Amino acid sequence: MTGHIYRDVILEQHARLFRGAMGAEFLFMDDNARRHRANIVDECLQSEDITRMDWPAYSPDLNPIEHVWYMLGRLIAALQPPPTCLPELRRALLDEWCNIPQDQIDNLILSMPGRCKACIASSGRHTPY
Repeated sequence: MTGHIYRDVILEQHARLFRGAMGAEFLFMDDNARRHRANIVDECLQSEDITRMDWPAYSPDLNPIEHVWYMLGRLIAALQPPPTCLPELRRALLDEWCNIPQDQIDNLILSMPGRCKACIASSGRHTPY
């Protein structure tokens, strides 16, 4: 994914709509991936008046979506028989995504204040999360 694709797909199709729905309270969270920090992305966020959450340089434990990807990966790896082609993998990913219990996702979201505090306390390094 490039900065252009990130802007076109994520920011313009999703983040902008959420910003409109949430108003001034909206705070956008991404990490320090190069595509997230591209000039074209910064310009888009500024033009849409989207405030980006400050992100520490070292924060592998902070973003809860990483834990969701991990859960999804484990579910896919456990499939018997495993997907054998891209259409099967796509279907399995969509099916398993829908099977992730909402309470697990809610718990990850509710853990954000604790994650942030732990990340600050560890100066952005490893945390117990």
